[in-house]
Amino acid sequence: MTIVKDVEARGTQHCETTALGVLLRHEGLDLSEPMLFGLGSGLSFVYWDSKSMPFPFLGGRVKPFELTRNLAARLGLTLHVAETTSPRKAWDDVAAVVDAGRPVGLQLDSHHLEYFGSKVHFGGHVVAMYGYDDHDVHLVDTAQQGGAVRTSRASLAAARAERGPMTARNRSFTITLPEHELHWRTRVVPAIRACADAFLTPPIANLGHRDIGKAAKLVPTWLSRVADPRHDLPQAALLMEKAGTGGALFRNLYRDFLGECADLVDDTHLRTGHKLYTEAATLWTDVATLITKAGETGDPGHLDQAGVLLHELSRVETDAMQALRRL
Repeated sequence: MTIVKDVEARGTQHCETTALGVLLRHEGLDLSEPMLFGLGSGLSFVYWDSKSMPFPFLGGRVKPFELTRNLAARLGLTLHVAETTSPRKAWDDVAAVVDAGRPVGLQLDSHHLEYFGSKVHFGGHVVAMYGYDDHDVHLVDTAQQGGAVRTSRASLAAARAERGPMTARNRSFTITLPEHELHWRTRVVPAIRACADAFLTPPIANLGHRDIGKAAKLVPTWLSRVADPRHDLPQAALLMEKAGTGGALFRNLYRDFLGECADLVDDTHLRTGHKLYTEAATLWTDVATLITKAGETGDPGHLDQAGVLLHELSRVETDAMQALRRL
């Protein structure tokens, strides 16, 4: 058995920030999960729907691995990424890192992981690997999934090799801190501005504040869209609150990030943004509650109320990001 020494297997709320936390703590940098999320400019919004999808998806963050790339670039970290279509090379890549005494990050499809509570395909899941033997691998996943967990090498290989939306080609990665002192506190304002710019002026139309307005119009139609409202609507709400989002579709994490930043930077615009995202987090949880009630009761009025709140959320988050962009 090979186990990396001194790995703190701290499972947190979101998969990518959980893995980043494991890798960075082993390098000597211990930041809170909200700080990792915010420095990676992780907040976003997307209403994702297509003919091939049985039900629309509400996403509250940037696409998988973009947060990691943002964080590395912003802090001057060395991010080494390996991808391959060869199962043998994929294993050799990660085993070599663990053999050298370092944890390694993996992007994979959570459906194949034996410990995973919900057997659904999600190709953007991220874990940290810190050990293995002839049969199993040792991983760190979110607190919800158990923190320090194990799965078979065969299941890990299947998860890494899966093809489909948001998957990567057996992606693994390591992070190395720069040799000079890392002044991460000076990077919080650029991270906030970058996130605000992307939210207010996204590169494509179906991202950011405009898409929340789109959701406000379409969520009230969901009862006619779903085959099994009693299952599908509560499941959609559960994904918003419990599926590694930290609650409120990642708004709790960003609210807490802004709160930490307000202790570092004395700025009126930052305090305004923090106040508005505190309001937004509550509203998103209210939206999830209404979607659940609509599924349980079949009453479209709950979805109409959710639409009203989403219109308000579009305004609140726009105002928040406009303030934060003026930092």
